[in-house]
Amino acid sequence: MIEGRRIWLTGASSGIGAHMAKELLQNGAHLALTARTLAPLVRLYERYPGQVLLVPGDLTDHAQVREIGMTIAQTWGALDTVILSAGTCEYVDVRQFDARVIERSVCTNLLANSYCIESALPLLRAGRTPHLVGVVSAITAAPQSRAQAFGAAKSGLRYLLASLRVDLAAEKIDVTLVSPGFIDTSPATHNEHSAQVHWPASKAASYICQQLQKRPREIVFPTRFLKVLNVLANLPKRLHMALTKRLSRRPDETSS
Repeated sequence: MIEGRRIWLTGASSGIGAHMAKELLQNGAHLALTARTLAPLVRLYERYPGQVLLVPGDLTDHAQVREIGMTIAQTWGALDTVILSAGTCEYVDVRQFDARVIERSVCTNLLANSYCIESALPLLRAGRTPHLVGVVSAITAAPQSRAQAFGAAKSGLRYLLASLRVDLAAEKIDVTLVSPGFIDTSPATHNEHSAQVHWPASKAASYICQQLQKRPREIVFPTRFLKVLNVLANLPKRLHMALTKRLSRRPDETSS
């Protein structure tokens, strides 16, 4: 049951996070919404009075995340679910390799989520049937062109959450990994890969919300894309490289 659950949702202003926020609110959840962009959160606050707690901020700032945690604690006292949906995807140009791209990806996709987990765990321990959810990525199953920064950071997050699952089991805190394939989000966050299968963010969000009620270890989609990745991961190296290049746009291609 979603109704009445106290949920902290990050990355709630755009993409999958924004669509999840609407889906969860429509089903009666109480949401603490975090994003750097405030306006979309305010619209939800006004549309669902009494259900939304606004806790905006920059999750890459450890001090701000601690303040968000304290605000939730002072207002609600506990959390039942935490959904770590915030993240970014920035592509690497190997012809002009810039380590700062890796740094930004690790900071946003891994470190920021670890700050959130630090603030969330005490609140989950005080909650009802606590559930920690993190959005990783299906592309970590096989290397993808230009995805070095994103893949490295999401692989780290995957390991962090999977390892936490082991240690939190004794406290009856369930941990679910969400592993999307390629998702069409906002025009400002386009996906450079041209794989055959894309899901719109609204469809992805609806599917995640439905599956979360089952509290699985992992939610993976779309199935066809994942089958392709699994095949790629087990191919001989030369064939794997050739097919991976065909699934990806070249660095000099522009997005439409």
